[in-house]
Amino acid sequence: MPGEDKDNGRTALGETPEKASEEVSVDRMNEIVGLCKRRGFVFPSAEIYGGFRSTYDYGPLGSLMLRNVKNAWWKAMVQMRTDVVGLDAAILSSPRIWEASGHLANFTDPLVDCRKCRERWREDQIDGACPNCGSMDLTPARAFNLMFKTFVGPVEEGSSEAYLRPETAQGMFVNFSNVLQTSRKKPPFGIAQVGKSFRNEITPGNFVFRTREFEQMEMEFFVPPDEADNWFKYWLDERLNWYLKLGIPSAMLRLRHHDPDELSHYSAGTADVEFLYPWGWGELEGIANRTDFDLKAHATASGERLDYFDQGTGERYVPHVIEPAAGATRAMMAFLLAAYSTDEVGGEERVLLKLHPDLAPYQAAILPLSKKPELTELSGRVLSILQPNFMCDFDETQSIGKRYRRQDEVGTPLCITIDFESLDDDCVTIRDRDTTAQERVSIEGLEGYVRGALVKKSEAALTM
Repeated sequence: MPGEDKDNGRTALGETPEKASEEVSVDRMNEIVGLCKRRGFVFPSAEIYGGFRSTYDYGPLGSLMLRNVKNAWWKAMVQMRTDVVGLDAAILSSPRIWEASGHLANFTDPLVDCRKCRERWREDQIDGACPNCGSMDLTPARAFNLMFKTFVGPVEEGSSEAYLRPETAQGMFVNFSNVLQTSRKKPPFGIAQVGKSFRNEITPGNFVFRTREFEQMEMEFFVPPDEADNWFKYWLDERLNWYLKLGIPSAMLRLRHHDPDELSHYSAGTADVEFLYPWGWGELEGIANRTDFDLKAHATASGERLDYFDQGTGERYVPHVIEPAAGATRAMMAFLLAAYSTDEVGGEERVLLKLHPDLAPYQAAILPLSKKPELTELSGRVLSILQPNFMCDFDETQSIGKRYRRQDEVGTPLCITIDFESLDDDCVTIRDRDTTAQERVSIEGLEGYVRGALVKKSEAALTM
């Protein structure tokens, strides 16, 4: 078979917490950042102008993977449920929303400046000394609001002030009555949204972990007040399991409940799904019991009723809200970190991304063994069979071995090689990314084979 190779033992990440901590080192992080740039996952924004701090552009593969992360979330949270509907609210919003929600008063970080080197830091993230120069001569902390302000209309004045949303949640709260009436749902039910948010972070960093512009995947689940605790526990399990099902090893995930002094002003309980990043455990997703704070705050500020009347019981109440809130870009980063692996094939080190098929930029790569017209034509036929249902790459440059390595490195689960034998037997060779095993399959049955192979890989991710 073309370019046959053997799997000599993959080094898996996340076998134990200690092993995972050792494997996902800072060096490994640098390797992944380099891979993202080299293979077209993530580029520094405005790079030809020297870059623009903490902004990134998602390249050909990154844009595909990011879309897959969002689609996987939407499928789990909306498509496969009957109690959640979607929304796409505006990014620009009235200051009245943020005044009512408490963001204007409370959405702040403690900011200090180093008098020696002039660097600026969050006080709660340093230990009394400037991380840049070591000086302890810091200014007193002052509150720094994280929202981006802009102006709507031709004149920059107080009456035209607006804000870029720092979260997607408030759009769902202010549309509660609209969704309730048009969807004909009743508590418990949810409103889900995926979209851009903006926060003027003091110390962005760690690649795409903390940026000023990012995408959120949030859902507000409205429940009867006496059911809030049970639904909070339910969504903790659901959201942790989502990451496990998509291939992150259990040793790299944990649930951490917030201490009372950590809780936001609206929260009766919050827990984070944490991931073991190269620098240690950090938030991947937050799940909060927001009580009835938001609906009551907006009802008071707007003068509109934001409650629910249960005709069965005759009871009127303001629902409590359970909020799972994840970052799409942060989730993509975690999936890349968890999937990155190396092994040896033919005596040479191989880099591969063991991405879940639902997340991989390409599900299959079509690789003609030669640029001969007859192989190009047959390869086009194979592509036309698979392309309507799977994201496919088509690559006919360099040796077949190098093309296999390239696809391994970007996480493509299956490579499909068309060789001269294919012209006679109407079959192709399918190579598995993880095992490098190869199998001859008829073109007639190719779509069904690929679909089945991807399902098997998805199921295998559950055993990691």
